[in-house]
Amino acid sequence: MEKIAMLGGGSWATALTKILSENGARVDWWLRAKDDVQHLLRTRHNPRYLSSVQFDLNQVYPSTDLEDAIEEADWLVLAVPAAFVQPVLDKLSRDSFKHKRVVSAIKGMIPGKNQLVTDYVAERFRLPRTQLGVIAGPCHAEEVALEKQSYLTIGSPDASLALAFCEMLRNRFVSAHPASDLDGIEYCAVMKNIIALTGGIAHGLGYGDNFLAVLVSNAVQEIRRFLQAINPQPRDLSASAYLGDLLVTAYSQFSRNRTFGSMVGRGYSVKSAQLEMNMIAEGYYAVKSIHELNKKLKVNMPITEAAYNILYEGNAPGAELDVLKEKLR
Repeated sequence: MEKIAMLGGGSWATALTKILSENGARVDWWLRAKDDVQHLLRTRHNPRYLSSVQFDLNQVYPSTDLEDAIEEADWLVLAVPAAFVQPVLDKLSRDSFKHKRVVSAIKGMIPGKNQLVTDYVAERFRLPRTQLGVIAGPCHAEEVALEKQSYLTIGSPDASLALAFCEMLRNRFVSAHPASDLDGIEYCAVMKNIIALTGGIAHGLGYGDNFLAVLVSNAVQEIRRFLQAINPQPRDLSASAYLGDLLVTAYSQFSRNRTFGSMVGRGYSVKSAQLEMNMIAEGYYAVKSIHELNKKLKVNMPITEAAYNILYEGNAPGAELDVLKEKLR
């Protein structure tokens, strides 16, 4: 039996715990809130996210004790919001991950450090990149809960790690495939949230599907320019781990980044949108990180800059989209 520690109590952590445990893995599930753990132990449901999913407590062991959750694990799956990764993991000793494989399911960057989650983990716990992986879509947790056909890509420079984790995920409604482009997949997962957020702003302002199609087309070019500047290597951005993940996040009703952006476009302040959603929109933090990284790279990134100007400079969404639409082709 594979032993997995799942870190995080959100919808994606819940969906992954469902898949892995139903495929026979033991999952020690770390959640921050004691009330959530007690609810899970009593009802076998996560009270906050995907509450229709029921867990077998002979396979899933909820806990608020982080060290206990990871102690016996062969695999660690990180599924906490990127903004909380450092405060959570800095409580652990530097040797805590020494003989473990670590897979990030986080589609964001470490705020302040402007660092990919896998880069932070490698640095903090002195891990070789061959012990690291990342989960990419296109896949929404809500559709996993409904057991709709879903596709995942596991990126890692170690082919055996990627393939092994794919095998743990595959079932009758989940297809999973390995890939070697760890950095490219992770950066693309970060940037697609920025695009979805900007598309949401446009939707909130009353722009239609025609504009969103052009926005997404230009976004692919923007992502390609950024990846070639920060991590140049041959990659096919039409693959599902890149384009597919971008499309589902930009268009889906389940996309929290699109929802967050739509609220901003309709006139909500950033703070009020965050409070009303009661969920983390990773794109909000990602915009600042990518903007800061691009100060040195100087890549042409009009979509990212428009989002940054709205969210961090306080520019009016309508005026900023008027500028952006003239730059798209």
